Amino acid sequence: MIQTYIYELVNYGIAHHLMEEADRVYVTNCYLQLFKLDSYNDPEGEVASRPVQEILNDMLDYAYENGLMEDNTVTYRDLMDTKIMGVMMPRPSEVIKTFEENYKESPLKATDTYYAMSCDSNYIRRDRIAKDKKWVTNTEYGPIDITINLSKPEKDPKDIAKAGAAKQSGYPKCMLCKENEGFEGTFTHPARQNHRIIPITINHTPWFFQYSPYVYYNEHCIVFNSAHTPMAINHATFCKLFDFVSQFPHYFVGSNADLPIVGGSILSHDHFQGGHYEFAMAKAPIETPIQFNGFDDVTAGIVKWPMSVIRIKRKRYKAFN
Repeated sequence: MIQTYIYELVNYGIAHHLMEEADRVYVTNCYLQLFKLDSYNDPEGEVASRPVQEILNDMLDYAYENGLMEDNTVTYRDLMDTKIMGVMMPRPSEVIKTFEENYKESPLKATDTYYAMSCDSNYIRRDRIAKDKKWVTNTEYGPIDITINLSKPEKDPKDIAKAGAAKQSGYPKCMLCKENEGFEGTFTHPARQNHRIIPITINHTPWFFQYSPYVYYNEHCIVFNSAHTPMAINHATFCKLFDFVSQFPHYFVGSNADLPIVGGSILSHDHFQGGHYEFAMAKAPIETPIQFNGFDDVTAGIVKWPMSVIRIKRKRYKAFN
């Protein structure tokens, strides 16, 4: 049956533009090597298409039953299915070229295509994202988004114990570093062979753009510094934020504080988070207007919201620097 699974997955890759028909034989042979097979024949008769996770689950079961996986825990399965998907992924240069060509038509087309690839590659695991609980509830402050993220799988106790005993390599330095692209993964660091990142320039500095594998809202993206440098909120931060939304006007972007507890979860690497979504806070009304003398074209006010929020608006962004 493994030959049928390979055939199904190759068909999936072609149908979802992760590879071309011309790549079929090459990718099939790569899978024969991965599964330690020395022969292959296409299955006879018609083979119905299935969701990619069903195909991968069958492949993972085969891998474990045939000694290709040390254990059948979530960690081992995630490491293996990412390796499987990585075989058919386009090279980073191809992904970047496609993104740039689409961007010439529109930023929306560029991000739509890139996001679809991030999902189709199983980097964003749709089957797990579907478990998340999301709803909108009406309050005195207006509708508020409520989300419970269930996408991150529970670790098997055996994996937790093994991870605790594992030697830390320090490569990549963190979950956001550019060196994650194509990384095989370990017990303490997720595999990323099916991950691709897009280089961008904001405020004259090299950064990267990617999607979060744990989608808290539509097209949840992460914009991160090309260098492993700590988060810092300063004048340049706002220049970068405005520069990003000028390049991707259909997205919002924001920064966590550069402080522990109330700040970002990875303070060691400068990054922002954004996406194709409008939060309830952005729709909430102004409760108390504020005026800034000398800035007549700026409107501002305290937002009617359960936490302290000030909204500042200007019709057109003008560079700070």
